[in-house]
Amino acid sequence: MAHAIVTGGGIVGLNVALALQSKGFSVTLIEPEAVRTGASYGNAGHVAIEQVEPLASMAMVRSAWRRLYPRGALGLPAKAVGHWLPFSLGLLKAASPQRFARGKAALSALIAQAMPAWQRRVVDIGAPDLLRQDGHYVVWETPASAAAGLKSWQSSDTGDARFHVVTEDELSELRRITTANIAGAIRFENTGQIADPARLLATMEAKFAERGGRVLRERVARVGDGVVVLTGGETLIADAVVVSAGVRSKPLLEALGARVPIVAERGYHIQSKAHGWPDGLPPVVFEDRSMIVTGFEGGLRAASFVEFAGVDDPPDAGKWSKLRKHVTALGLPFGPVEDAATWIGARPTFPDYLPAIGRLKDKLWYAFGHQHLGLTLGPVTGEIVADMIDSGESPMAFSLQRFGEHFQ
Repeated sequence: MAHAIVTGGGIVGLNVALALQSKGFSVTLIEPEAVRTGASYGNAGHVAIEQVEPLASMAMVRSAWRRLYPRGALGLPAKAVGHWLPFSLGLLKAASPQRFARGKAALSALIAQAMPAWQRRVVDIGAPDLLRQDGHYVVWETPASAAAGLKSWQSSDTGDARFHVVTEDELSELRRITTANIAGAIRFENTGQIADPARLLATMEAKFAERGGRVLRERVARVGDGVVVLTGGETLIADAVVVSAGVRSKPLLEALGARVPIVAERGYHIQSKAHGWPDGLPPVVFEDRSMIVTGFEGGLRAASFVEFAGVDDPPDAGKWSKLRKHVTALGLPFGPVEDAATWIGARPTFPDYLPAIGRLKDKLWYAFGHQHLGLTLGPVTGEIVADMIDSGESPMAFSLQRFGEHFQ
């Protein structure tokens, strides 16, 4: 039986591991955390099949100044200029009309497969209740932002996702969760939500182990062609190695000559266990505040911010304070905001806002860099990786070669 090693056990890595098992591989998963604390846990739980356009666009570039923190959710800390300035220059190049069009075509094709792949995955792990497919709301608080927001969504390509202006019943439902004025809102009808990211990750890992998968609570020092060296010095050999460690994939692959212009795009959330969010209410995006609120089995979560910094830089406590102020101003049934748990995590993001999926050496593959879409694209990425290792062919649209030549 062929043996594969997957480095990184987040939502992408776990899906890769499960998909390889389905192809008949014996799989070892290397993940230091028994309970995940990264972006695979701290996300908004939103399966975002409406986001078919890469965020690397001229429209986003033009609006960036209006989004700067503290006015908005875009954080560019002065001390982290060495991280975000090179990334920004790369984004400007990726936002050219030609590159944006190519990126949109590639991302659209990938997202079109996302929900079917999720449906297959939750059935495969015996937990179909983890996936809810009843959409999400987008809310605006002023007539001007409501008019502009609705116009923007109506002119945007949302792929297979459908939405409508909210009905009176839906508006009444929204008004029960906020004391703020709702000047307008839309409801997406067929986007999805994960019932609880923590239970999802635990269930996937348990199913992986049940099927004979081996989990190592170790850290990876370096990788090679079918080789993984752990920080303790142990060397592991496999027929295929898949690097799927988010931002921490960068040093592993750059040591082999690859160009990996990835950045830690950090997000923040606060979460309350004691809350009054109605059962079954889908996620609500308060677009004027760039904040999404999601009710999970484990609590009510308010998430926001796009902060470009070092993955291990200290958090900015002011951003948690801003989230508390938003929750209070909206009068959400959040519970005592001062008691809410806080979280920060890094989304692995490339300048063109496309993932990296491909082959570096004969027995070395990679799958990471899914930015805001790691949860959305986890299952389909797993299937693609398993298929490409089985066939030996990789999708060129997501190859690291798009950033320049690397050693093969």
